[in-house]
Amino acid sequence: MSFTVAIDGPAAAGKGTISKAVAAHFGFAHLDTGLLYRAVGAKVLAGGDPVSVARALDPSDLENDALRTPAVAQAASEVAAIGDVRAALVDFQRSFARKGDGAVLDGRDIGTVICPDAEVKIFVTASAECRAERRFAELSGKGMEVTLEQVIADVKARDHRDQNRAEAPLVPAQDAVMLDTSDLDIAQAVARAVEIIAAKRR
Repeated sequence: MSFTVAIDGPAAAGKGTISKAVAAHFGFAHLDTGLLYRAVGAKVLAGGDPVSVARALDPSDLENDALRTPAVAQAASEVAAIGDVRAALVDFQRSFARKGDGAVLDGRDIGTVICPDAEVKIFVTASAECRAERRFAELSGKGMEVTLEQVIADVKARDHRDQNRAEAPLVPAQDAVMLDTSDLDIAQAVARAVEIIAAKRR
């Protein structure tokens, strides 16, 4: 019997790090669904048609370090607002969710749209300023020339677009457990998520 964990939240709240860690802890498969949209965004920046690219997406397209740039992140957020792109990627995500003994999917609409029947739903959040500082540290650490002000503006613009899009807006599922990481370090946030999942598995 497969066990699905849906972890949603805005950019840089820590959902990716938490998802990878809890997947490893429980021996579950992990899918960063944002990478699907980043892969589509990257191909669109290269001149592809968003819907055609989404329909032809292959798992190998997700194994690309270039998907982590700010330009691709913005393109991903833009293509994610296109209903036909989202529809093309739904089946990919749903089939992954029922893989093996369990799967952890992180994104923005996993608990509300992709896996509304997930056994566990967690909504990871943090203040915009806190998230921008984390993203700034990450990008600066990779040698990218960005300012904190620019990253704060990007985070807020992305939040607004994600929360206000017509298709699958970023909102917590009604039965999601809220996990605010503003004042938690990685170990504390992961421990809390493990606690939530373990309680549901008992």
